[in-house]
Amino acid sequence: MNALSIRNLVKVYGNGIRALNGVDLDVAEGDFFALLGPNGAGKTTAIGIIMSLVTKTSGKVQVFGHDIDTELNAAKACIGIVPQEINLNSFDRVLNIVINQAGFYGLPVRQARPRAQQVLEQLRLWDRRDEVARNLSGGMKRRLMIARALVHSPQLLILDEPTAGVDIEIRRTMWSFLRELNDSGTTIILTTHYLEEAENLCSHVAIIDDGEVIQHHPMDDFLRTLKQQNFIINTRDKVDVIPTLDGCLINKLKDFELEIAVQRNHDLNDVFSALSSAGVRIISMRNKTNRLEELFFNLTDRSDQGVEAKDQCQSGTEV
Repeated sequence: MNALSIRNLVKVYGNGIRALNGVDLDVAEGDFFALLGPNGAGKTTAIGIIMSLVTKTSGKVQVFGHDIDTELNAAKACIGIVPQEINLNSFDRVLNIVINQAGFYGLPVRQARPRAQQVLEQLRLWDRRDEVARNLSGGMKRRLMIARALVHSPQLLILDEPTAGVDIEIRRTMWSFLRELNDSGTTIILTTHYLEEAENLCSHVAIIDDGEVIQHHPMDDFLRTLKQQNFIINTRDKVDVIPTLDGCLINKLKDFELEIAVQRNHDLNDVFSALSSAGVRIISMRNKTNRLEELFFNLTDRSDQGVEAKDQCQSGTEV
């Protein structure tokens, strides 16, 4: 069974903006799925429709087989949502926020409290259970939102920019927690602008742009379509003459730093051997950008004029 099935989903706002244009999407049960796209592509609109926060124009959405048109309550019971905006009750205490959320799903307090303790401990917030939410750091608020979304043990967790604004240490901790959660059987849909995050966590990826799904692949298959990778190479000695290699483009960035573009069919061992023969001693190498980022920008790159026109037509409208 699919955790999520979307067929021919269309959303046209009252001002005529077509935010979704016949989206088809399947997310398998147990998957860790990346839903990516530039700002205004339609991701938030699609999530809003799944959660019944936005009314669709047409199309069909099923969550674990429950149609949102005929079995909305059953569908919503399967979902936990962590929205992009922090929308906590700032004046309530951490434990109360999570317990109250459980009440919306019919859990009595005697069941909600131990479940709230469990998720708060998992997210390293139990020692802050009596703290007022407004006193928490940004990273703690993000984790509290995840705890709130998980208190009713949803089968599907939707995360809309869950690590926005948190530091690197907290982000890595959250990655580990989400991997464990997915390994335990929870299906996760992630939207993020940190493409390294999607590449590290997700097994499938869909890219939505201008209200349409333009790519939908297993992550490994998608990354293999990259035709060229760019590397930054640090050298032991100062580079005075830029070496020439067949099939590679090399630029000098600094005295001890080169950028090299390598075609996909090139063996990196051959590149290293050729550089060594040219007298270049390599002490370190890193990707200029991660692979998913390069593919993403190749697919969604627009002219400045197109971006400006899109921003103007969407101003004041959530898409």
